[in-house]
Amino acid sequence: MSNTEISSPVKRITAASRRNGISRREFMVEATAAGMTVAAATSLWSGNAAAETPKQGGTYRFGVHDGNTADQMDPGLYQSVGEIQMAHAHRSYLTEITAENGLGPDMATSWSATPDAKVWTFELNKNASFHDGRSFTSKDAIASLNHHRGDETTSAAKSLLSSVVDIRADGDHTIVIEVNQGFADLPWVLTDYHLTMLPANEDGSVEWNSNIGAGPYMIESYEPGVGAKLVRHGGWHGVGAYFDDVEVTVLNDPNARQTALVTGEVDAISSVDLKTLALLGRSKDVEVDNVPSGSAITLPMFCDVAPFDNVDVRLALKHAIDREEIVQKILFGTGTPGNDFHVSPNMPYWPDIEQRVYDPDKAKFHLKKAGMESLSVSLSAADSVLPGAVDMIVLYSEQAKAAGIDIKPVREANDSYWADVWLKKPFVFVKWGARPTPDNMFTLAYSADSPWNEAHWINDRFNELLLLAKAELDETRRAEMYREMCQLARDDGGTIIPLFVNFVYARRSNLRRGESLAASWECDGARSFQRWWLT
Repeated sequence: MSNTEISSPVKRITAASRRNGISRREFMVEATAAGMTVAAATSLWSGNAAAETPKQGGTYRFGVHDGNTADQMDPGLYQSVGEIQMAHAHRSYLTEITAENGLGPDMATSWSATPDAKVWTFELNKNASFHDGRSFTSKDAIASLNHHRGDETTSAAKSLLSSVVDIRADGDHTIVIEVNQGFADLPWVLTDYHLTMLPANEDGSVEWNSNIGAGPYMIESYEPGVGAKLVRHGGWHGVGAYFDDVEVTVLNDPNARQTALVTGEVDAISSVDLKTLALLGRSKDVEVDNVPSGSAITLPMFCDVAPFDNVDVRLALKHAIDREEIVQKILFGTGTPGNDFHVSPNMPYWPDIEQRVYDPDKAKFHLKKAGMESLSVSLSAADSVLPGAVDMIVLYSEQAKAAGIDIKPVREANDSYWADVWLKKPFVFVKWGARPTPDNMFTLAYSADSPWNEAHWINDRFNELLLLAKAELDETRRAEMYREMCQLARDDGGTIIPLFVNFVYARRSNLRRGESLAASWECDGARSFQRWWLT
């Protein structure tokens, strides 16, 4: 079939794929449905539809949600989406989650482990440099990781490296990390957004407050809660960084964010107002990316504060929420119902545990077991965390009434939510980014000693299994451990997980991307700065 003989449906999907609007799989399905043979469709994809070379140049204007005046540069204290996006724009990591959701190199070029996974060796990129021209060496890598270790650290990532007993140099461009037990997920853990590589000071600390990093772009100006201007780092060690410069604008209001995209004031936005998603998708100048992910909405309850210190109260609240209705009415179908454990269906080791459903009678049963006929609690949320967050807790409040539960929605200030509400108030709305493995998520937010144990939940068996699974190299046995941990979290834990959200963001049609998108954070794992380009 020659190009002049291509049918109208195939023309449409070919044009869409040239704009990277559909994946190869979607292209093949639609092309064969339009009458093409598999061989012809494959040839068309390879030679025509997918052939686009990234172009260098231009200014990338990015509108980001969840940016706050309290945002700062200490990587151990990163919390907001704004901080996470900025971190990936101007800083680098040892490893990265690729656009295909695999594990790839960043400032480490390769890694290997002993058979018991207790000693890991990382080879560092000899061509990597910081924004001020300093070469990246073992000293910097060691200091950067140690920033999150020790009794004095304030880092939220401390628990991720709690099993590390020693980090030492083996020359200028090799580090050796020794752990106290097998740690099969260590290279994955090093993708965590806190674990940036920074220049080392003489005393072994890191220079985090100078805005210097080793990422694809250098900061020219930065005003927390407002925005930033960045320029390409000439010494960037990786592939990509096609823009000449980047302008980041904080747009917490969803209407302002979407208007800025439609009018061409920005090239991409990190979150779309789902209420107008269908309308936005009709624009010929806008491409919407809808990416299923392991990003969870959590409603943590402080297990050491009444009434949440009673497991039956927690179970009553878990049974009183209609997850399916929330996915449809609040996310317009762009999500997956949760089951009160923090492993999504697209994560490894997902256990097939019976789905918890809306059941007001069961909720009443557990309230009665707790010695209550009714219950009244407050639940905090802010739309800067997720557009529609306040609407979601209002809907939950309506659903819970059938169980005799009065949930009082509290609309919190957008600007200071992470500083003043999360980890401060006993029942709140939280949106977590996707983590690559259950160990990473459980260690960060559910282990007894984690500073981000947002529900203050302590379960001895869960913590015992966490250590055992971390070192277990037998995949079957490891899966069994994670299943038991998920069951414990579901039936005893202090966190309601109503759903896993898709990352739904959008860009102007002249802003191109590759065939695949990382599902770890908004906008290609927060690496649109590095991977995308303008035409």
